[in-house]
Amino acid sequence: MELELPNITTKRLLLRLATKEDIPAILNFYTQNKTYLTPFSPLLFDNFFTEEYWQNRVENNYLEFINDISLKLFIFSKTNQKSIIGFINFSNFVRRAAQYCNVGYGLAEAEQGKGYMTEALQAAIHYVFQDLNMHRIMANYIPHNQRSGNVLRRLGFVVEGYARDYLLINGKWQDHILTSITNPNWRANP
Repeated sequence: MELELPNITTKRLLLRLATKEDIPAILNFYTQNKTYLTPFSPLLFDNFFTEEYWQNRVENNYLEFINDISLKLFIFSKTNQKSIIGFINFSNFVRRAAQYCNVGYGLAEAEQGKGYMTEALQAAIHYVFQDLNMHRIMANYIPHNQRSGNVLRRLGFVVEGYARDYLLINGKWQDHILTSITNPNWRANP
């Protein structure tokens, strides 16, 4: 059975894996939002902002999805499907007795406060639970990033802990609040 690539739609948004044709839009998104996203991101290599890097990355994202390793989605507005407004990355897929993954996300500075991330994550989580049959999704956020904490709370994520010096963000080890959500409709041997 061939795995169908996700084409997740909501009222206002389209979420999908990037194609080679999206590379200019990806570069534009990250270039325009570099200053805004930097405090919440790992340090980016110089080649991150090159077409060559993204040609490899787009291909790797596709291979990781079909090999059940990750799902890396870009968020497009339905009214302008040539422009990327954000991303949602489900990574570190663990199967067998665990059935969990992590999620990370980011939204363009100009699109903040419109409910886009809540809308996008809700649809993406539904896909990961229903179509990929994941049991648990974990999301971690820096304590001073209350916007992210609020989004996760609205979606039903539960705080499970606090991790000191958890991730190297913007060149500095940062504490994180650990949260997760579980799939009430998880199926054994789907």
